[in-house]
Amino acid sequence: MFSEILSAAAAFVLSVIKKGGYVGVFVLMALESCNIPIPSEIIMPFSGFLATQKIFNLLILAIIGGLGNLFGSLISYAIAFKLKDNLKKFFVKSRFFYHDYLSAERFFLKHGIKSIFWARLLPIVRTFISFPAGIFKVQIKKFIIYTFIGAFFWSYFLAYLGYYLGERWDVLGQYFHKFDYLIVALFILGVIYYIIKKIKEIKKYTKSSKNNTQL
Repeated sequence: MFSEILSAAAAFVLSVIKKGGYVGVFVLMALESCNIPIPSEIIMPFSGFLATQKIFNLLILAIIGGLGNLFGSLISYAIAFKLKDNLKKFFVKSRFFYHDYLSAERFFLKHGIKSIFWARLLPIVRTFISFPAGIFKVQIKKFIIYTFIGAFFWSYFLAYLGYYLGERWDVLGQYFHKFDYLIVALFILGVIYYIIKKIKEIKKYTKSSKNNTQL
């Protein structure tokens, strides 16, 4: 099923690029950064392949890809920024999750800018990093600068690979999706660990409350 979804996404991406040119690349990269999992690992390598046919220019592609990612990231950032207060109220009411919220907030205040840059170079993570950046109100000017720089390098790297491989550009998908599987697996394991940890904390708190009541 996953391969069918991927094939459909690939067909959509190729169609948009063929019809839209640089504008199509911009729109697709913007959608990717709006938390929509359209793989840049297909967008940019295929565009790089088209550069071998003089349809695109590699440097312009990287700039367009970076600007598209930046545009989509700003939309994601803005949505999260507006939801921030409501989310904080939710976590304040939830005694078992508020501490984790504060820990995440401290991390982004201290390392948010660096994490935004490096996240732009990682599959899957790069698609969603703008949302927590908006929730924890990472400084907007630095967010724009680091987002564009990271997205520019990623776009150029993928486009160059597509240019270098030529008609064999599509073999890249096989390798990048292995990283996708690894990241998803690590995320799932992290969620399972987090849930188990919280269940233990709730049980411990419940037991402690009962003992205090009896006393």
